[in-house]
Amino acid sequence: MGVKLFNSCVLGITLALTGAATATAQSGAGQDSGTGSGQGSGQRGRGFGGFPGGGRGALGTVTEVASDHYTIKTDAGETYTVHFSVNTRIMKQGAGRRQGGGGSGAGDNAAEGGERSAPQALKPTDIKVGDVITAGGEVDAAAKSIGAVAIFQVDPERAKQMREMQANYGKTWLAGRITAIDGTTITIEGIMDHTPHSIVVDENTSFHQRRDSITLADIKPGEQLRAEGAVKGSAFLATTVTAMEPRDGNREGSPGAGGSQPKPQQ
Repeated sequence: MGVKLFNSCVLGITLALTGAATATAQSGAGQDSGTGSGQGSGQRGRGFGGFPGGGRGALGTVTEVASDHYTIKTDAGETYTVHFSVNTRIMKQGAGRRQGGGGSGAGDNAAEGGERSAPQALKPTDIKVGDVITAGGEVDAAAKSIGAVAIFQVDPERAKQMREMQANYGKTWLAGRITAIDGTTITIEGIMDHTPHSIVVDENTSFHQRRDSITLADIKPGEQLRAEGAVKGSAFLATTVTAMEPRDGNREGSPGAGGSQPKPQQ
């Protein structure tokens, strides 16, 4: 799997599973000096929280802990150096309880306004060899290094969910930015692969925005959505569609403090 696609996969799964925590981190990042969104790789953060600083990242198991970086090994067997500084937010996902039903449940709390406690701030020394982490920030694919804006410690069960979601993307769920709506067909730019996907809805599809029930007419291009269902023929038939308005902090051109995140080392 190419580095770009791998990073996008990690981003999409992380957003679906840790959207509430990342959104909290991004809100705080906009207030702190040096952790604004809109810097880093220059890629637009794509809803559901997004990684502050550009929206790319990696998931892996920590193999080395140093004073200014971690070394991780990804599921693909690649080794990345994750650089951090005093401006890097290092957190552990807060425990939450599931709200409501339907779908896979893996990201329901974040997408539908389920109650979840705030992420817990960690010290760099709280991350140990053997921990699974996700790191979001500026990726240097050639050097296999990341200048991290945000680092999340992932518990084993959540890491398992992330890997299962990666395998099921496009089969049982899709997520991304709506680019067009034509009748009962919604076209999105996939959050993981950045390619177009057609989502077909019918009289059996339920629509939600946080805790509210909505209709197809309430969904607009430019918004983010997550759909659950199954592939039927050449399209994805949705049983549940959850819509979210774009977050201001994730819009292109949102203000950020330049030069704040640690740069990948050459």
